[in-house]
Amino acid sequence: MTVQVSALAGQKRLRLVVCGFALCFAIIALRFAQLALLPPHAGQAQGEREAPLLRPDIIDRNGVLLASDIAIPSLYADPRQIIDADEAVELLTGAIPEMSARDIMQRLSQKRSFVWLKRQITPRQKEIVHRLGIPGVGFRNETRRVYPMGRLGAHVLGYVDVDSHGLAGIEKYLDERGAIYKASLAEPGGNNTGPAELAIDARVQHAVASEIAAAMATYKAQAGAGIVLDVKSGEVIAAVSLPDFNPNDPKQAQDKESMNRFSGGVFELGSSVKTVTFAMALDEGVADLGKTYDCRYPLPAGRSRIDDYHATRRILTVPEIFTHSSNIGTAKMALDVGVEGHKQFLRKLGLFDRLHTELPESAEPLYPARWSRVNTMTAAFGHGISIQPLQLASAVAAFVNGGIMIEPTFFKRDAAEAGAASRRVISEETSVTMRYLMRLNVTEGTATKAEAPGYRVGGKTGSAEKVVGGRYSRDHRLTTFVGAFPMDNPRYAVLVLLDEPQAVAGTYGFATAGWNAVPTAGRIIARVGSMLGVAPEITAEEAVKLAKKTDAGTIGD
Repeated sequence: MTVQVSALAGQKRLRLVVCGFALCFAIIALRFAQLALLPPHAGQAQGEREAPLLRPDIIDRNGVLLASDIAIPSLYADPRQIIDADEAVELLTGAIPEMSARDIMQRLSQKRSFVWLKRQITPRQKEIVHRLGIPGVGFRNETRRVYPMGRLGAHVLGYVDVDSHGLAGIEKYLDERGAIYKASLAEPGGNNTGPAELAIDARVQHAVASEIAAAMATYKAQAGAGIVLDVKSGEVIAAVSLPDFNPNDPKQAQDKESMNRFSGGVFELGSSVKTVTFAMALDEGVADLGKTYDCRYPLPAGRSRIDDYHATRRILTVPEIFTHSSNIGTAKMALDVGVEGHKQFLRKLGLFDRLHTELPESAEPLYPARWSRVNTMTAAFGHGISIQPLQLASAVAAFVNGGIMIEPTFFKRDAAEAGAASRRVISEETSVTMRYLMRLNVTEGTATKAEAPGYRVGGKTGSAEKVVGGRYSRDHRLTTFVGAFPMDNPRYAVLVLLDEPQAVAGTYGFATAGWNAVPTAGRIIARVGSMLGVAPEITAEEAVKLAKKTDAGTIGD
């Protein structure tokens, strides 16, 4: 009887062991099934960090790398495992002197399982700390955003914080629209992204930045900006604002002088805005190339008078008003259109609204809340209305490309996308006339120094007085040139801005646009034309001029 009971007990224990093994195998099998069937991260506890989606590389239109992520170690500690906090602080500050002993002690005194000690240390610093063998101190690999081209395109690219969150420029845009927006997934369902391809051409960007920097040095200007825009696609090929910053050191971007001037600021751009008034008057049919205006006397405007910088004191034709940059004639053309017609045209061009591109840095235009007859007269020549330089470049692109306004973009764009982002603002006939006037202004008018042999440049100058102490100052100017090339079949618009250039040796006491912004634009076009695939066609007359290297020409506003 005893033997039978013992045998039964043994059988029960055996069944229990078998059931235990079966349960373990069932749990393991269930876990494998869960891992195989459920999507990634489905079983993570709430609040647990998922593997971060890597930021896409940013490349220029030719594949040049502008921004990328690299792995870099960061130093952390588990305060609960620190045996001797004082000794740990002493060892760590000896290894990495820039670390604060007080800050480290405060972190190690926390009742937490994880605290950062120093983010993004160098491999050499990691090696030194590792050799110290401090219990409770370890390393985690993070990603650091690097910009291999340094300052090149800083205002376009923007920058990120230590946690790789975009804070400005395209970097912020990618975050706001999703880190993979405008970047194809290289591994669907994974965390790798293809590159975000910009419209920027690094070669052209470098050339424009170099020439703007040289102009600031030559003419002693406080700041400068330059834009190259594809008039057929709206792609921004180059966008420069100086002073700039190195996105590898984002603290530099906090300097107010490093602001984005091509889209993040608005300015009274002076007579370069006359292109808008001429396009409007010609398109409305109130003016043509044969019409004349009496410019012999200053034009009353409220309690002030509108006069010309270089007054001719005679009746001028429409082309003469453009080449002499007559404020009087331009104001009268705007009055012929009328106050409401003028406002409608400015609104049609988007000059009353913030320009929306991929860049978050976009300033809103400034203009009078109550728009009167005097406002139409002064705004006709760029006085009393402040807009982004990129807005003016975009409008001029429409004036020369056949009359189509195309929303500018900082991403590479194909013809279909450009077509979807376009609308007609003036007729083809008006565009032909505008090309004629702009080319005439370079051959005979205020912009002769913009001529780049073989590229058939056209454009308009502007010299606007700045407000200093609540009043316009003749000694503080913002000078601009806006134009395009080649004018028989325009492909690129160019804008140059210089902030407070000075009269220097060779400018004969003048500091207006014709002596600084204009020749700067000419040098930019001569330098980047071939990069952009525009072959120069030098005429016999130009060849003679090149040989003689004459400086003849009319210089003014």
